[in-house]
Amino acid sequence: MLEECDDCERETPHEVAVEIRTESERRENAEFSREPYRVSECRICGTQTTTRMNDA
Repeated sequence: MLEECDDCERETPHEVAVEIRTESERRENAEFSREPYRVSECRICGTQTTTRMNDA
């Protein structure tokens, strides 16, 4: 997928994935603090950006 890369200062190919991450540091009720995140990594320079999907 082509996306704008701030480090390369141009549109470059990126690998994009969705990850489920646990936001709570506590083990108790951790299953209730999982959120989806969009992770994009530039295939040219390796810069990675992460966006919480519920905030997008």
